[in-house]
Amino acid sequence: MKRFFDLTLGFCITWLLLIPILLIAFLIYITSKHSVLYWSDRVGKDGLIFKMPKFRTMIPETPEVATALLVDPEKYFMPFGCFLRTTSLDELPQIFSILKGDMSFVGPRPALFNQYDLIALRKEYNVDKLITGLTGWAQINGRDSLLLHEKVAFDVEYYQRQSMLFDLEILWKTLLKVFRRTGVSH
Repeated sequence: MKRFFDLTLGFCITWLLLIPILLIAFLIYITSKHSVLYWSDRVGKDGLIFKMPKFRTMIPETPEVATALLVDPEKYFMPFGCFLRTTSLDELPQIFSILKGDMSFVGPRPALFNQYDLIALRKEYNVDKLITGLTGWAQINGRDSLLLHEKVAFDVEYYQRQSMLFDLEILWKTLLKVFRRTGVSH
């Protein structure tokens, strides 16, 4: 049921947002001359690494760490990069990861390949058995402001409560957060 939902919603959103997606890609290209997409190595279900696309928001020389760990993240942003991040528009290419089956609309956010502490905690609590998501319970309960153990606690709660109704609740609350731009530091 979840996979059917992801495919149906993914195709609908792709068609609905095709023009904005192409416009964003064009703006990134003409303002930066860098590749439009950034492919990030992420940890998915069962600890498998996959390539997750995002619209490029930072220069290619940016270290591959969580943005919160950068000393001065603002110096790495490209034109429109901060706007794309705070509006979550940089996440739109992940719809293709959902259609491919690497991700779902709802699940724990995929960890960076080098977030060893997060990966280990998720494995300890069997959260690594879940397909990762574009959004999740942790994202609507703090997103960038959560400490590692808090994030994993929300992931565990999602693992225990997962259902289609819970996913719909998370999607709805995510839309509210995105429109209000709350919980985003970069």
